[in-house]
Amino acid sequence: MRKILAILLLFLCTAPLRAAYILIPMDEAQTNHLKAYGVAYWVLEHDVEISWLLNYRGGSYLIPHHSSFERECKVRNVSYQVVADVQADAILKEIADPSANMDEMKLQKVPRLAVYAPKNNLPWDDAVTLVLTYAEIPYDVIYDDEVLEGVLPSYDWLHMHHEDFTGQFGKFWARYRNYPWYQEDVRQQQECAERHGFSKVSQLKLAVVKKIREFVAGGGYLFAMCSAPDSFDIALAADGLDICDFMFDGDPIGPNDTKRLNYDNCFAFTGFSVSTNPQEYEVSDIDVTAHRPQSVNKSNDFFLLFDFSAKWDPVPTMLTQSHERLIKGFMGQTTAFDKRFVKPTVVVLGDNEAMGEDRYIHGNFGNGFWTFLGGHDPEDYQHIVGDPPTELDAHHDSAGYRLILNNVLFPAAKKKQQKT
Repeated sequence: MRKILAILLLFLCTAPLRAAYILIPMDEAQTNHLKAYGVAYWVLEHDVEISWLLNYRGGSYLIPHHSSFERECKVRNVSYQVVADVQADAILKEIADPSANMDEMKLQKVPRLAVYAPKNNLPWDDAVTLVLTYAEIPYDVIYDDEVLEGVLPSYDWLHMHHEDFTGQFGKFWARYRNYPWYQEDVRQQQECAERHGFSKVSQLKLAVVKKIREFVAGGGYLFAMCSAPDSFDIALAADGLDICDFMFDGDPIGPNDTKRLNYDNCFAFTGFSVSTNPQEYEVSDIDVTAHRPQSVNKSNDFFLLFDFSAKWDPVPTMLTQSHERLIKGFMGQTTAFDKRFVKPTVVVLGDNEAMGEDRYIHGNFGNGFWTFLGGHDPEDYQHIVGDPPTELDAHHDSAGYRLILNNVLFPAAKKKQQKT
């Protein structure tokens, strides 16, 4: 009888400590921040709800315990802690305290992802596809044909990167017009335009931009980097105008067309001027690259993430989850956005106030959302044409790449998102 009572007492004492949850920390204790996002996505694929603990230890994840989830963390070298339900309750109670700038965000849906990218081989890499592949998060590659055929509504999230929606082929003409990769890219885009009944690539790209705008208005989520954000808005502002010179579309720029831009059409930018110089590797003055001080370099180029109220502003809080607030800057065809040309309704997520640069911005359009991030590759300060891809095993704790992956998980918070 005494043995039975002792066993019962031992059971009662240890029962509350039963493993019930897995905590994936996202602060400095995490061994691989980027792979951790992949684990979170993988758990969602198994129809299991995740608690994204905003501002708790760098934006940690709390998931129901299962041996397969624990095994997956080990396989991917992701740090985790097995916690009892009483410990999980204590964490959630700490987060729920009205005085704490933290919140619990339920991730309930597996977002279906698409990357807008050309199918031909171009001599640069897309940081988003690099990190999605590294984190083992699945995505589809689509381009103009698929967009115009109407596939976008089947996705929750769309990424655009090193793209020129103005129809000027990235303004690469001056430097690369005799290179086979450039000539092939022009040929394929012109053929695509003809295939869809357009006489110019600029008309094709405008039709694509309008489809993407419809996607966002209908509730889709758009994440764009490098030259895609500003060229997207420029294409919308130039609807019905001709801002392309003869070397790009076979005829000169329309009379006064560069002075007739409709900024009301734009998602993020206003009051900007387009570049009409074909020798200039730039589409407008939205980008700050050309007029940054020469003293700015890899050692002193940073931007600061804003702090938001997790309980009152959950959307920007999700997008800025990181174990670091000061982010290393990185260049691109569009490095950062000149504050003078960012609409006052835009939410600035990260900036360099002293230099007048907005680096990371966000807004909504219709029922959907968009986020723009300047720069090309968060771990390659000045990525140029022909550079090899970044080896993310050497940067698995990159705060800059974390910003990209925050955007990937954002659509998973569907129910909470709709309330904001």
